[in-house]
Amino acid sequence: MTHDQGPGGLRPSLSPPEFASALAQPRHAAPAPITPPTTSPAPVQVPATAVPRRGRTASVWLAGLLVLVLVALVGYFLNALGPGASLVGMLLALVPLAGVLVSVRIVDRWEPEPRGLLVLAVAWGAIAAVGIALGVDLLITIAIGDDGSPLRQAFSVVVQAPVVEELAKGLGVLIIFATARRAFDGPVDGIVYGALIGAGFAFTENIQYFAISFIEGGAADTTATFFVRGILSPFAHVMFSSVTGFALGLAARRGATVGQGIGPWLLGLAGAIALHALWNGSALFGDFFALYVTLQVPLFAGFILGIIALRREESRLTRRRLGEYAAAGWFTPQEVDMLATSSGRRAALAWARSLRGDRTGLMRTFIADATALAATRQRAITGRDPHAASDERDLLAKTSATRAAMFAP
Repeated sequence: MTHDQGPGGLRPSLSPPEFASALAQPRHAAPAPITPPTTSPAPVQVPATAVPRRGRTASVWLAGLLVLVLVALVGYFLNALGPGASLVGMLLALVPLAGVLVSVRIVDRWEPEPRGLLVLAVAWGAIAAVGIALGVDLLITIAIGDDGSPLRQAFSVVVQAPVVEELAKGLGVLIIFATARRAFDGPVDGIVYGALIGAGFAFTENIQYFAISFIEGGAADTTATFFVRGILSPFAHVMFSSVTGFALGLAARRGATVGQGIGPWLLGLAGAIALHALWNGSALFGDFFALYVTLQVPLFAGFILGIIALRREESRLTRRRLGEYAAAGWFTPQEVDMLATSSGRRAALAWARSLRGDRTGLMRTFIADATALAATRQRAITGRDPHAASDERDLLAKTSATRAAMFAP
């Protein structure tokens, strides 16, 4: 320790040089010796290359943006509707949301998307898309006014709402496509992301509708509104924004870049706006229930049949890609048959459940990794993923290790 000369003799320096900083820990005593191990420990197996996460997650700044918009939305709802009505609206809105989430989970079960992106999709619809729609609607009202005339009401319902809301929701689909490109493989992925964004938007919008009905008409009006929005049409927004996602998914399947995806996105957006305008127009100009049965129900049935057809195409694609690995000796033909069909997967899970210790978890992992491997090879074939080769090596190693664990005594 250095000392400075002063009137009273030597005094300690204020900055002892042996401390690297003011937060450094002083040494009080000699450290105890470390006992060496009796045997050399086995080395920790670290893969030579980790699977790149870039392209599978969205940017962090989106989370911060969503939090800021959420705070503003909560303040808006509490001020405009009050805490009591807002709580009633939120509880009722959770019912159709739960039904939609279960349905989308079934659609996404073949090749599940990253959980973080699924949460982001719902959050974008429930927070960002609603905030954008409210802000744009306010600007339009300031610019052209709202005199309450039938013409202004028709413009608001049939033109303004479909264009503004679908643009706000579609922007979320485009952002996921641009920032998490490697997790956006095809039409089913686009439908899943679009559907979840639509579900989130409908959830927040339903809070407002249910709360206003509760304030203005009590339980009777709230029940009627819940029947129309929560029972008859929980999939309306889901179906609209799924069209945008479907168009981008087709572009993704063809290996389109973000720039090349703008055209399909605009085309899908136009389809979503048209469906939304048709839905709103049927409620405003015609007999809603008659048009619901004769027009909306067939459209929804066609939507479901389209998803089933896309799921079958995913199954065929999985079979083709895994068949190529089977030809190289990585899988047996029986395993390909098992992995490429829903019935085969169910049989495999039942067999794993009968093994000692119930190895269902291992079989689920094997199925998920093999499906991801097929999707990785598809990305490699299109040439749009420079990380496909490293993903392939990692997934081949994982499926081999899981198979070995499955048959371990």
